[in-house]
Amino acid sequence: MRLSSSERLAALREGSLPLARYLDELEAHFNRREPAVLAFLPEPDRFGRLRREAAALEKRFPVSANRPPLFGMPLGIKDIFHVDGFVTRAGSRLPPALLQGPEASSVTRLRQAGALVLGKTVTTEFAYFAPGPTRNPHHPDHTPGGSSSGSAAAVGADLCALALGTQTIGSIIRPASYCGVLGFKPTYEFIFRDGVIPLSPSLDHVGLFAADVTTLTRAAHLLVRPWPEEALPATPVLGVPTGPYLDRAEPAGLAHFERACARLAADGLQLRHVPAMDDFNAIERRHQRLMAAEAAQVHATWYRTHRTLYHDRTAALIEDGLDVPAADILEGRESRVRLRHDLRRLMLAHGIDLWLAPAATGSAPRGLDSTGDPVMNLPWTHAGLPVVAVPSGMTTDGLPIGCQMVAGWGQDARLLKWAGRLAQLLAPESLA
Repeated sequence: MRLSSSERLAALREGSLPLARYLDELEAHFNRREPAVLAFLPEPDRFGRLRREAAALEKRFPVSANRPPLFGMPLGIKDIFHVDGFVTRAGSRLPPALLQGPEASSVTRLRQAGALVLGKTVTTEFAYFAPGPTRNPHHPDHTPGGSSSGSAAAVGADLCALALGTQTIGSIIRPASYCGVLGFKPTYEFIFRDGVIPLSPSLDHVGLFAADVTTLTRAAHLLVRPWPEEALPATPVLGVPTGPYLDRAEPAGLAHFERACARLAADGLQLRHVPAMDDFNAIERRHQRLMAAEAAQVHATWYRTHRTLYHDRTAALIEDGLDVPAADILEGRESRVRLRHDLRRLMLAHGIDLWLAPAATGSAPRGLDSTGDPVMNLPWTHAGLPVVAVPSGMTTDGLPIGCQMVAGWGQDARLLKWAGRLAQLLAPESLA
């Protein structure tokens, strides 16, 4: 019987699955799947390096009782994170020497917990919209989403059970949904962003992809600060945000979401439909302008010198950002706080524990020229609230589709506790 990622990790820690044997199995699977998925950047002697690092890890922790929580777990890392021993390219043609820096503390924490870096995963150029070569692990003619394309596809193809990504609009939650895996975006700045090439510092979030809730929670517990432990009701009250935001879902995506809501209601959960974000179009404009303005600031020096090396889509974002006045930047930053407070007032007024919404407008679009529409993720990123994407079904053509759950500010631990229960109820087999 095939082990789940959490069962495999337990077996590695206790020694019933020798790390050397697991790496042999992983290498064989990697060689079968990676050439079709293209989730990772090429690396010569990848598994030779991994075996040397695994041997050092076993030498450091020979006794199973002392092994760290992620002992032997392979980790994918989006290639805008700096990782000691690896070159950062950020999906760009810019000279790599310009882009290097100290290792991200998020990477260091996971390595200290026993994770083994399987490699750098493909990102869109500077975590914007210019796609890389990665394909959807469920259907190679469809996008895996972006910008954390490789991280989502790597977990979706079972190349690794855990991967790091970032989200500035929808770059974790959307590809998680497209690739049929769990995605987690924490409360803004609850996972440190040092050592990561920014796109828009006011909007960037470091987050995770995982194969199951146990693995996701174990990794999040290592990274999210603070992490309050609290007793919770077994099931939350869910709020469905009706209005212009929900109207942006595609008809098929909305129909699937409504079926998922009906399934949860049939299992006894309370769902309350609440009009929300009547000014959604204005929220979207402020988010986009703030992102463009800050991207122009981040790239000012590089862009002046290397304009011709930028992809047209990234260049257009920077050019747009150069024209954003300072007053609009300030308004965009203040808008984040207003939206956060507005959503909190609605949650308190209607007794809502979590918002429930489609994780994307629908399933992954066909073609690799676009990474799909992140609009369903935008308001939650703008407000900086913690979000989990869970798989909730498959389309008739075999593509995953998911839902997202959103908690209040700082309620990351609460969200992940509830996510386990809801992930079971929304599992694709229960919605077939």
